Amino acid sequence: MTGSDPRGRGAADEAWQELRPRLAAEAVALLGAEEADLFLTRAEVALHDVHEPLAVLYGDTADVDALFGRALRTALAAAAERPADLRRLDRRREIDPTWFQSPRMQGYVCYVDRFCGALSELPTRLDYLAELGTTYLHLMPLLAPRPGENDGGYAVADYRAVDPRLGTMADLEKVARALHERDMSLCIDLVLNHTAREHAWAQAWLAGDPAYAGFYTAFPDREMPDAYDATIPEVFPDRAPGSFSWVPEALGGAGGWVWTTFWPYQWDLDYTNPDVTLAMLGEITWLANRGVDVFRMDAVPFMWKRLGTTCQNQPEGHRLLQLLHALTRLAAPGVIFKAEAIVSPEDLVPYLGGHERYRPECELAYHNQLMVMLWSSVATQDARLAAQALGRMPQIPPTTSWVTYVRGHDDIGWAVSDTDAGAVGGSGFGHRRFLNDFFSGRFAGSFARGALFQENEVTGDARISGSAASLCGIEQALESGDAAALERGLRRLVLLHSVIYSFGGIPLLYMGDELALRNDTGYLDDPERAPDNRWMHRPPMDWSAAARRADRGTLEGRVFGWLQRLGEVRRELPALRGGGEVRILDVGNDAVLAWLRRHPRSGTFVGLANFSPAVQTVDADTVTGFGTFEPVLSSDGRPDLRADRLLLPGLGFAWFAEP
Repeated sequence: MTGSDPRGRGAADEAWQELRPRLAAEAVALLGAEEADLFLTRAEVALHDVHEPLAVLYGDTADVDALFGRALRTALAAAAERPADLRRLDRRREIDPTWFQSPRMQGYVCYVDRFCGALSELPTRLDYLAELGTTYLHLMPLLAPRPGENDGGYAVADYRAVDPRLGTMADLEKVARALHERDMSLCIDLVLNHTAREHAWAQAWLAGDPAYAGFYTAFPDREMPDAYDATIPEVFPDRAPGSFSWVPEALGGAGGWVWTTFWPYQWDLDYTNPDVTLAMLGEITWLANRGVDVFRMDAVPFMWKRLGTTCQNQPEGHRLLQLLHALTRLAAPGVIFKAEAIVSPEDLVPYLGGHERYRPECELAYHNQLMVMLWSSVATQDARLAAQALGRMPQIPPTTSWVTYVRGHDDIGWAVSDTDAGAVGGSGFGHRRFLNDFFSGRFAGSFARGALFQENEVTGDARISGSAASLCGIEQALESGDAAALERGLRRLVLLHSVIYSFGGIPLLYMGDELALRNDTGYLDDPERAPDNRWMHRPPMDWSAAARRADRGTLEGRVFGWLQRLGEVRRELPALRGGGEVRILDVGNDAVLAWLRRHPRSGTFVGLANFSPAVQTVDADTVTGFGTFEPVLSSDGRPDLRADRLLLPGLGFAWFAEP
């Protein structure tokens, strides 16, 4: 292909024209004429999302066109193995490619064992999830982990097996079918950056199998590890300092420093080797053919390394996601990716394809900034920092959506930038320190019952563990018997959810928050879990508490009822579908966060959240659009309008929309 740029469109077109006749014959043989035509059409549409990343990533070390053929054939083989029911689902989603942006999309996140014991029992609990309006179920790590310590399941020993304590892969397939019968989607975690050292790839690499040469990275001495570590932030500084671990069996038994960004038993894959990329593609498509609809792509910022950098958010990492996304959707076009990228706002939007020109990577990403700013506002009773930080975030591509959440399975890291803190007269370091003090209960007058996670006494950095209810003050109020404090805690919990249900995108409800479950100390009795206080906010599901959900006189009934109502109203508001625009409003009150949501095919929505326990007033005309917006839901009945001011009760919320 002389005379063409190996990274340009001309090179991709040439490679496709040369490959297409042979690939077409293979596709017809494997899929039949009709399905083959669909596959080839998808390949042509995705041509540049496959060939160009291959050229960028591997053009200097490999035959790009040969890799192009291998990649497409890997996708073709997976397409041929895709079950008929999933192909029908693919066709529906190709007709409606923004299916995940619907305002009826509402998520629930749980650990299988904590929720119902085993995968085989999960279908019996779908009625409960349906009561909440759930259409998207995210099951926390369930692929077979290494024995013993395994980072909460994120040290995967086999991508094609389920943790035997939870069931079998056949059980997972039954869960997927049961969900699809109810028009629900299945999301699971896929760990891309690393495998457990016990994984077959890692063991073959250690044994010197040439087929797995270059799957992992090891250095014979500390020269290069020290050079990399000089600029790489430590993830677990107290228990796993640095990014490399000594492995005596590495490098043919001579020993070597293996790249381990997280824990010593989690070995980073080396994606500079295209064999690793195609091997991971095989695992993704195999799982997609078991019925997985959404992959939570774990630790994606860490997938590509460069000396002299933080080894996060590298341009090649984005190209790698673009490549895996395009190839996966050739085989399973109904499948989407969700980026687990807990990074700065500037670094986050590119994982949704937001580059100088749009390049598809992930359809979904966690809105970590919103989550952090909500908790900051709860602690300060002030929404100025939230308005500043959220107001300067770039809009995301209209083909993508945020995933909004109050709480997740992980600790909370305070992504408060110095720029945003300075803009409201504070300091980033000082505010992060305050939030840790407040939510760990160190700050005088704090109502929160959280705990510091991974505290670094040298730098002062730490993160926070604790359930949403306990961080909102519900645990403290119940222990003290303070009814007024309990009411405030409940209102905080509902207030936070009112924002994530109405900010746009897919709201995710973390298991137990719908019942205000508090911190669980039972993890301390488990030697494997005791060193990790994140298990305090991963309690077993309390089904006795769930039995009280219909009784509005109970704490559980009040919270459950409010979340049901938020979901019901949300589903009737087209402005809250994904793909719309969010704009932060100035309503003349620092305690109130206000946002406007608009979708090109619907009217306008305005949301208000008062983080002060006292009544606040806001500019009525800004909120109501000079009388064109009507209240559709609020915490305390119809909002009170007095002259040109709208009254918002303490820790209250209100939603307005065009009729």
